[in-house]
Amino acid sequence: MTTDRHISRRQKLIQAIRKAGLSALLVTNPKNVSYLTGFTGEDSYLLIGPDATQIFSDSRFETQLHDECPTIQAEVRTARTTMPEFLAKELPKFKLSQIGIEARSMTVDVRDSLVEKLSPLQLVSQTGLVEELRQIKDPEEIDELRLAVDQAERGYALMKSLLLPSMTERQAAHELEHGMRRFGALKAAFEPIIAVGSHAALPHYRAGLRRFDESPFVLCDWGAVSPRGYHSDLTRVWGTGKVPPKLLRIYGVVLNAQQAAIAAIRPGVKCQEVDGVARKVIEQAGYSKYFGHGLGHGIGLDIHEGPRLSPISTDELKPGMVVTVEPGIYLPGLGGVRIEDDVLVTRDGCEVLTSVPHELEA
Repeated sequence: MTTDRHISRRQKLIQAIRKAGLSALLVTNPKNVSYLTGFTGEDSYLLIGPDATQIFSDSRFETQLHDECPTIQAEVRTARTTMPEFLAKELPKFKLSQIGIEARSMTVDVRDSLVEKLSPLQLVSQTGLVEELRQIKDPEEIDELRLAVDQAERGYALMKSLLLPSMTERQAAHELEHGMRRFGALKAAFEPIIAVGSHAALPHYRAGLRRFDESPFVLCDWGAVSPRGYHSDLTRVWGTGKVPPKLLRIYGVVLNAQQAAIAAIRPGVKCQEVDGVARKVIEQAGYSKYFGHGLGHGIGLDIHEGPRLSPISTDELKPGMVVTVEPGIYLPGLGGVRIEDDVLVTRDGCEVLTSVPHELEA
């Protein structure tokens, strides 16, 4: 159901559209459409501007549109008309000179088709107009993120209680996904990474057939999607036997780097600076070349969204942003350590939303 917060979001977007010098924006990213309207279906576009707010959809969603956003005008096509053909008929009615399009969402094929059918109406590529609004979470969104964290943590605890030495990474991943769903998650935020031993040196490893009794430590990177579509993202390493001394050392370095970075998070701080705090700890320990990725990213309706914590980020932290903080050291042939928590930027600092212990437990 459309709420006051959806109206407020659209008003903010209209201000951004005016600032960009556009007559309107054609929103084609399904998550952006949902964020602005409350509509949860797919294959639907939203035209929004100072003088127009209208959804273009198809007959599968006619009832759903009425139920979820009854105050927004909707035009519904049938199976006899493609979306480009439908838009070519409907958009000229608004008598606009130019329309922004979401360059990261609209395919080249659809764009070219619209350019041909809508001339002389101009289509202007835009990026980030809605995504910048999505970076600041409102109280309801923060509650959803807390729920996604809770569902991930409860699923993780259940999975660990069911582990057997003979179990494979893939079997454990299945138990983890099932556990999160049991506690109310819509689904896993991504395919869980469960990496035994040397597989942990691969930052985006896919769970395979290695058994837990084949190495004394495991890396697990996982997350849940709440019923309203918000993502959590966590990583922990734990021991299943006597952990090698070298891995214990890098674990301590990564944990120190993460805690130092979290302590630096507050409004007004550049994301680049937070990344630098963690990177300096790892560099001073002699492992700089083994930490190649950015420190973290925003989470919300997508598992990866703005802002970015990285050496090249120009983003600035603001209250309401929720980011991951996940430094890592990866040693080929031995394994790797990544420790990841979800952190809310508050008015005077930050709050860590995750609560799984950091100790390298056996």
